[in-house]
Amino acid sequence: MDMTELCGTALFRGVTPEEAQAMLSCLASRRQSFAKGQAIYRTGDTVTALGVVLSGRVLIESCDLWGNVTVLDSVGPGQIFAETYACTPTEPLMVDVVAAEPSEALFLEVERVLHACPNTCAHHSRLVRNLLTLSAQKNLNLSRKIFHTSPKTIRGRLLSYLSEQAVRSGGRSFTIPFDRQQLADYLNVERSALSGELGRMQREGLLRTRRNHFELLADHLEL
Repeated sequence: MDMTELCGTALFRGVTPEEAQAMLSCLASRRQSFAKGQAIYRTGDTVTALGVVLSGRVLIESCDLWGNVTVLDSVGPGQIFAETYACTPTEPLMVDVVAAEPSEALFLEVERVLHACPNTCAHHSRLVRNLLTLSAQKNLNLSRKIFHTSPKTIRGRLLSYLSEQAVRSGGRSFTIPFDRQQLADYLNVERSALSGELGRMQREGLLRTRRNHFELLADHLEL
């Protein structure tokens, strides 16, 4: 494993490649590859390890008994998943974690992360602080989803989401981490209705879109 690349992730920020190499065995780390669509964790599982996405992308999904899927989050390279459940290992997962494309993840035992080794090394403390920061960011992501799904109309939900993406990218032209079906699931709307609304918004000159790339054109967009 490329330790320099691993130290570029948010979880290992501030840790040197030499320190990271020494920590991996202490944290009972393991790497695993997943095919597109393969389940990494399933609803009902209990887990003790958090995952770090090394390549590809994974989706955090909620699926009800009738097969309706809601995408809660998209996790890309360098980001983590399942950390909340790994910190509460008696709680069964209420979500599925699925590879959105061919992906590779590094798994770390949270018990080993939270309880420092006898050496109480400084880099281990940095890892714990980084984990706390990432957990706070995940809470913010969930809050954003609530904001995006609060409007009653599909256009309102789209504008809320696209506005946030424009702010985060620093411009009106940006690429989102979802395909059409995933975006519909994330916003809790039907794909056909979403596509229809995007078509109307393009005809009205409000935006341009091709696949998962968007360009916002109007200075003022009405919900």
